[in-house]
Amino acid sequence: MSKKEKIVLAYSGGLDTSIIIPWLQENYNYEVIAMAADVGQGEELAPLNEKAIKTGASKIYIEDLREAFITDFIFPTLKAGAIYEGKYLLGTSFARPIIAKRMVEIAEKEGAVAFCHGATGKGNDQVRFELTFKALAPHMKIIAPWRIWDIKSREDAIDYAEARNIPIPVTKKDNYSRDRNLWHISHEGSDLEDPWNEPQYDKLLKTMVSPEQAPDKPAYVEIYFEQGIPKKVDGVEYSPIELIEYLNKVGGENGVGIVDIVENRLVGMKSRGVYETPGGAILYAAHRELELLCIDRDTLHYKDVVAQRFAELVYYGQWYTPLRESISAFVDVTQRNVTGTVRMKLYKGNCMPAGAKSPYSLYSEELSTFSEDEVYNQKDAEGFINLFGLPMKVHAQMKLRNK
Repeated sequence: MSKKEKIVLAYSGGLDTSIIIPWLQENYNYEVIAMAADVGQGEELAPLNEKAIKTGASKIYIEDLREAFITDFIFPTLKAGAIYEGKYLLGTSFARPIIAKRMVEIAEKEGAVAFCHGATGKGNDQVRFELTFKALAPHMKIIAPWRIWDIKSREDAIDYAEARNIPIPVTKKDNYSRDRNLWHISHEGSDLEDPWNEPQYDKLLKTMVSPEQAPDKPAYVEIYFEQGIPKKVDGVEYSPIELIEYLNKVGGENGVGIVDIVENRLVGMKSRGVYETPGGAILYAAHRELELLCIDRDTLHYKDVVAQRFAELVYYGQWYTPLRESISAFVDVTQRNVTGTVRMKLYKGNCMPAGAKSPYSLYSEELSTFSEDEVYNQKDAEGFINLFGLPMKVHAQMKLRNK
């Protein structure tokens, strides 16, 4: 008998990938190698080894990618200030390229000929996985079951699993689609599909409390950044993983970081999602305060324009592109002086600045004071206004002449 060709499956142990292994066994003659990436799912990873083998995989790689996920994907996006459509902190978006990159490395090691993922034909993740495959392994075949099989809904998928005695982490009553990593937890589907429905936070939230349940007393955190990268909290230096976990805990306890958004998917439709991003919400707010202190106006305003494009590139799965790399190079230059400490006040879902300081601060109390000073001649403003407003004056004079 000829040896079976190998396929590498992005495996999470969720509903979709739980049924994909037997489906591949039933419909293709591949040897299935599962790859589960540890990007901070916690206890979700524990049963995957046994589960993957029992459902037909020949082996499973469980790869700890947490630190690289933070340093190579989260921090560059944080430094860019990239937020998709003003609300979404891109937690699922930048987790896919690092997973797909590791799949490529495993495929090369195993001599595999194809990749498989469980992303649906309606979603963004199919694009994010496959663009990374195309960028890093353009010769490999890609199989996307949701675009091929007869299963049309999550209910059908549950029926498929139950018929084959495959344990799954959802039921038809608790049918949210979730994605979890160090940065966030996303919730989609079920009652959230109607944007008029208020999220049922008591049963929805997994790592945090709602603002109503948060303490009546505010909490304070001081975050120290070095060239745009968070290094310390309250004077204590943490590893990247420890820092995110600590801020998730503090933010979650105070109801900070809930995002409810109807977003524009890349494939053309709108979708509604609720995200838990407590640590991310604190870091974005603190980083912005430090930038306001340390970056000049023209650079800051242009960086804001670039940030929107960066967010789109991440959301669209275009991480491994020359444009994303070029924008990151620009961002790195803007962050050279973004070093200092920001104090944030956390209170019932709010994350408010409560002080900032930096050796590279461009703020001058001497110049800004409303009290008497010796460094600013207010008469100079007259000539500035005359020149700055000259085009408007000329335009107005032309209109008067042509009345």
